[in-house]
Amino acid sequence: MNSKLKDPVNDAFFEAVLTLENLEDCYAFFEDVCTISEIKSLSQRFKVAQMLDQGRTYTEICDETKVSTATISRVNRALEYGADGYRMILDRMKNSLDRK
Repeated sequence: MNSKLKDPVNDAFFEAVLTLENLEDCYAFFEDVCTISEIKSLSQRFKVAQMLDQGRTYTEICDETKVSTATISRVNRALEYGADGYRMILDRMKNSLDRK
């Protein structure tokens, strides 16, 4: 975790996110907090992380998502050298699907 990011304001924001209970809550909250473009950008990066995790190539990801190779590279760098946030969520989602 990036200690420069940790502060009381960010703590309060993340505590608020943790109170969201379902997709409808998420849509309502994030639509108020973010622009449509910001939400789409975040979602797109997560899709790229999923595809990289599946072993998809940059070319395949570009073709399917229309994101730049710079974005793919940024997400890949976060997967490889980041705070393991993507990895944690990807693993949790896989485990959740395995239990169903």
